[in-house]
Amino acid sequence: MRGQAFSSPRYSRVAIVFHWTIAALVVANLAIGLLHESLLPGTIPLHMAIGLTVLALTAARIVWRLGHRPPPLPAEIPSWARGSAHALHSLLYVLMIVMPLTGWAMGSGRDVPRPVSWFGLFDVPPLPIGKAAGHFGHEAHEILGWAMLVLVAIHVAAALRHHYLLRDGLIARMSLRRR
Repeated sequence: MRGQAFSSPRYSRVAIVFHWTIAALVVANLAIGLLHESLLPGTIPLHMAIGLTVLALTAARIVWRLGHRPPPLPAEIPSWARGSAHALHSLLYVLMIVMPLTGWAMGSGRDVPRPVSWFGLFDVPPLPIGKAAGHFGHEAHEILGWAMLVLVAIHVAAALRHHYLLRDGLIARMSLRRR
């Protein structure tokens, strides 16, 4: 299979824009989440606004995808790789929804819940939850953040494997540039 380019249809322009926009925001938020105490102090309001943006864009992406099926994987992809890809993508979708919700819950479960400022444009009210749910949100957010980092790394590694090792052209399906 090495060097054999697949003749596989591309994702639509809308799917590609959703993918790369959400990917950039997730990577930025992972960096802020991991480094906010040491290298990026004062960035938590930005982290929260980006998280809510990821939540909204992911919801829109899911709704859009319900009416627009992704292109099928090439038949040459082995069934184990096909299953792994579907499982990884499903987990990423779950985390793109659950991560922002647990972060929102964490901020909402304080003694004095505060709204989240969305880039200074408007406030998003806190969730109507108690302190116990806020504490759960905090613990879940931290654990799921590490899980998201691992899944993103696996996703990137798989894409790079297809591009540089297998040289099968699969990555071109989600490329911003048309060939």
